[in-house]
Amino acid sequence: MHLHRALPLPAARVCDSDRVRYLHLVAAARATAVRPASEEQVADIVRVTVDDEVDTSTFAAIVTDVASDVLRHRR
Repeated sequence: MHLHRALPLPAARVCDSDRVRYLHLVAAARATAVRPASEEQVADIVRVTVDDEVDTSTFAAIVTDVASDVLRHRR
């Protein structure tokens, strides 16, 4: 019987812009639903959403954008 094996992922994955946009929208929707009180809580939501699919600078940009929108509407 032939076993199908997944190819190993390269160490540095490159995300396409559509996937990043999708993850950004999902993170924003989750944060809006949860209504976090701090940027740290937003970062936790984004971290769970992106699950190592983006690099550090992209992660930080998503956190900043989502936090500015969600926390601004909370006040």
